[in-house]
Amino acid sequence: MFDFRPAGHVIGRLVLGLGLVMFVPAILDWYDGNGHWLVFGQSALITILAGSAMTLACANSAGSGISLRQAFVMTTGIWTILPLFGSLPFVFGVTGAGFTDAVFEAMSGLTTTGATVFSGLETLPRGILLWRGLLQWFGGVGIIVVALVVLPQLRVGGMQIFRSEDVDNLGNILPRVAETSRSVAWIYLLLTVMCAVSYQWSGLGEFDAVVLAMTTVATGGFANSDASFANLGPGPEYVGMLFMLLASLPFIRYMQLFRGHAGPFIRDSQTHAFLLVATVVVGLLTVWQLVTAPAGSELAFRKAAFNGISILTGTGYVSDDYGRWGGFAVSMFFLVGLIGGCAGSTSCSIKIFRYQLLFSLVATQIRRLHSPHGVFVPKYAQRKVGEDVIASVMAFFFLFLLSLTVLAISLGMTGLDMMTSMSGAVAALANIGPGLGPVIGPTGNYAGINDTAKWLLAAGMLIGRLELMVVFVLFTTEFWRR
Repeated sequence: MFDFRPAGHVIGRLVLGLGLVMFVPAILDWYDGNGHWLVFGQSALITILAGSAMTLACANSAGSGISLRQAFVMTTGIWTILPLFGSLPFVFGVTGAGFTDAVFEAMSGLTTTGATVFSGLETLPRGILLWRGLLQWFGGVGIIVVALVVLPQLRVGGMQIFRSEDVDNLGNILPRVAETSRSVAWIYLLLTVMCAVSYQWSGLGEFDAVVLAMTTVATGGFANSDASFANLGPGPEYVGMLFMLLASLPFIRYMQLFRGHAGPFIRDSQTHAFLLVATVVVGLLTVWQLVTAPAGSELAFRKAAFNGISILTGTGYVSDDYGRWGGFAVSMFFLVGLIGGCAGSTSCSIKIFRYQLLFSLVATQIRRLHSPHGVFVPKYAQRKVGEDVIASVMAFFFLFLLSLTVLAISLGMTGLDMMTSMSGAVAALANIGPGLGPVIGPTGNYAGINDTAKWLLAAGMLIGRLELMVVFVLFTTEFWRR
């Protein structure tokens, strides 16, 4: 019989931690004197009690370690259960959100998707805005640890190619998670502080600078205003661009850099490919802006760069309604959202390294056609790639496209139009946030769509954030028979 206790113990401790974090926005609301702090106090009490009960119930398995099968359950369970408790301040608070909307917002936060059902953000208590930022911030650091430690061990979507990195020598899964978490947390915190200070220097107030720093480094996209970055000015946009890019680079390279090894960071082929793609995207969008909407060259570059980088990294901030930029720009934004940043970062979507592996495989097949008797092997970062990695990556691409198709069709069956269904499926599965069209586009939000569609999108966010197979494997009978 499958033993859920090791996974339950980890999840219980995280739920308990989430409840304790709720006191941070509670203190802020108490300081502001708006009375909303009681909402966070009530939510914290419920969450702490539930987390404590789960931890104590599974405490007798605390020292037994965790198997790979249990790691699948643990990873999916974390991103399923935490949003339920993270939604409590939205249910009890001034947002007046129903259960569906509250869970959708919390899932969007913890998966760093950035799709929102709330409007009038400027009028909400600062505690609620801070809570949205905290959800994304913790979701971002959590996914880095999962990507560095858990996914390579689970051999998901080609992630096993990174098993030879430094984190592979840290011991069994739980000790590796603990040690990697500490290393990542310091780097993540340092980036956040640097980002917050930079936002302040660019002209933002302290509160906006802190919240936006958390959602920028998490590449989450929750903002404190319905207009996102549209009215913040040039300074914050340039700061946002820089730190969205930095947060999309592999954190394993930051860890090595802080240990005094700059070579791997400088030579990293994934980083080179990502920055090249970002440069091409920004260049094409800038030229398009200059041709179709003549304005100052600085403005054209800034709008193209900020929005292009935001969608490429899966952050989802907007500073302009790019839905009105014309067909080429809209198509670019749609496709760019399917690329993503580097593996082992807070970024999302398919990831650059998978495209590198795919292109290497295509190049190898072409060489074999030219020289049928030659021996050609796909390579990544000058290393030979095994058949298991190639098969895993191809399976990921197929499963991603299949999931995207099924989700888009399912959304259409709920009554959504084609543009909203297709772009919503991409925005959820790739964890981008805004879609296309007048409903969920850069100037809209997800409040107006039906509840069934919201649950489908929330499921898409979860599946996409956990690299698909981590979730889907739990629905196979073979997994539970072993």
